[in-house]
Amino acid sequence: MPFRSLRELLGSLVVRFPPIRDLIRNASIIEDRVRHIRVASVRRRGYLTIAEPYTGYGTTEWVRVLARVQMAPPVRRLGSSPQRRRDRRVRGWRSFTRISAGNVPTTVTIAGERHRIVADRGGVIDVNLPASLTPGWQEVQFESFDGNVTVAPVFIVGPEQRVGLISDVDDTIMVTALPRPFLAAWNTFVLDEHARTPTPGMNVFYERTLRSIGYTTAPAIYLSTGPWNVAPTLARFLGRNLYPAGPLLLTDWGPTPQRLFRSGTDHKVRNLERLAREFPDMKWLLVGDDGQHDEQIYGGFAERHPENVLAVAIRQLSTSEAVLAGGRSMARRSRSASGVPWVYGPDGAALISQLQERGILPETDPHEDGIMQQFRLEITARRNAHRGR
Repeated sequence: MPFRSLRELLGSLVVRFPPIRDLIRNASIIEDRVRHIRVASVRRRGYLTIAEPYTGYGTTEWVRVLARVQMAPPVRRLGSSPQRRRDRRVRGWRSFTRISAGNVPTTVTIAGERHRIVADRGGVIDVNLPASLTPGWQEVQFESFDGNVTVAPVFIVGPEQRVGLISDVDDTIMVTALPRPFLAAWNTFVLDEHARTPTPGMNVFYERTLRSIGYTTAPAIYLSTGPWNVAPTLARFLGRNLYPAGPLLLTDWGPTPQRLFRSGTDHKVRNLERLAREFPDMKWLLVGDDGQHDEQIYGGFAERHPENVLAVAIRQLSTSEAVLAGGRSMARRSRSASGVPWVYGPDGAALISQLQERGILPETDPHEDGIMQQFRLEITARRNAHRGR
């Protein structure tokens, strides 16, 4: 059976050859030691721990809090508060030079209740904590080991909400237009969110979807294989391009005691399973593209949990995008096994139209159709301009 990626090949070698297992185990140990040396070095220069907060989510009974503990210059050097410091842009490669602090205690305060937790070896905080909050947008507070305080928004889903949105990022809501081997480098060295191109019509698609399932009550969750380092840039991209606000579920790059490279597919599968456990009565509209493993991942999830999937919407890459992505997925057979509706389209308008034909999205009110008419004219103009080149 051919290997679909270098990661799968390396994973097979790890199982077969003990020396490679030892190499990978040593790689994670070396990474931890290097991080410890870097933390000690900047400590001597006056750097302090600070929890970079990320958007979380939860119910009226618990909250999933997300953050990453990092080393930051002292306040006196920047002339600003820790809160203002974290709001400053950290562009491109600079986000990857920041030093995370692993195994550091942090205090999380939710509605006056304090919880002492410890970040993992990479500095990531990802834990569900008991809470009693009202539905809608709320806030949780992080206090680092050195006393720096930051605040993160969390979206609380009410018990009556039954439908939500889960979306991929690369090639789904933004066009990367780069070969997959260079995607990580692009994410690293891109200057800021202005350099990223939104996928035509997907923001309108998400706007229309949330309007139909509950604009202020339905969760929108962005599930990506990207690293936590790019979370601030992606969050700004979402806001700038009028995508619904929501949690970003990213991953932590680097070796583990079991793997040299973390598996992006496993990351997505684990988070989908977690969401199924956390929201057993929720049906999700799953949105991805046909250039990665989204069809395979969503198809497997739909087979295991058909009661938790409203529909699967797959954005079809253009020919050039598919070539850069390494070809198209061959997993379309997964769509027939679960009985879950699947729709395909090259842009947001096509996906809206097909979901409306299936009765999953309501037909547009003629008085509210101005946005979509403008969008269709824009798409037509772009296609005509492209054909004329």
